[in-house]
Amino acid sequence: MTVRDIKGYSDLQVALHWIIAALVVLQTFVTNEGMGALADAMDEEGAALPLWDQILADLHISFGVTIFLLALVRLGVRWRRGAPPLPADEPRIMRLSAHAVHVALYALIILMPVTGALAWYFGIERADQLHSLGENTIIVIVGLHIAGALYQHFIAKTDVLRRMLRPQR
Repeated sequence: MTVRDIKGYSDLQVALHWIIAALVVLQTFVTNEGMGALADAMDEEGAALPLWDQILADLHISFGVTIFLLALVRLGVRWRRGAPPLPADEPRIMRLSAHAVHVALYALIILMPVTGALAWYFGIERADQLHSLGENTIIVIVGLHIAGALYQHFIAKTDVLRRMLRPQR
């Protein structure tokens, strides 16, 4: 099977996409608060961390490791199986934009856990700064990814969104 023969994503590719997406949303909007509270408590000698904040911090770390590992699996599957091509009549700027957004997403879902671990476990300030920058950047890139998918579905009327919603073997 060549890349041109692929009509849609596999069950595994779709599952990995949506699991990673859900974990990124949870990381960004839910568990991140726990890490902030934990960092603040560590700065204040003897400060007690509420149980809920400790749970959120533990989840943040666990989800980060999970995202990292699933991202590696996802890259391996994409390298081995490939991905369906963009619509043949897609303008060059749209192809370049789609490629840039995908590269940025893959980079972020791999680098965010790495910078987070380097900052948290080894106290590397530059890694903490990059992790913080990545928090905002991933929101923008995910927004562009969603906007592109909605554009493809509602305006360009292509199957680009549907093939990530319905796996094809």
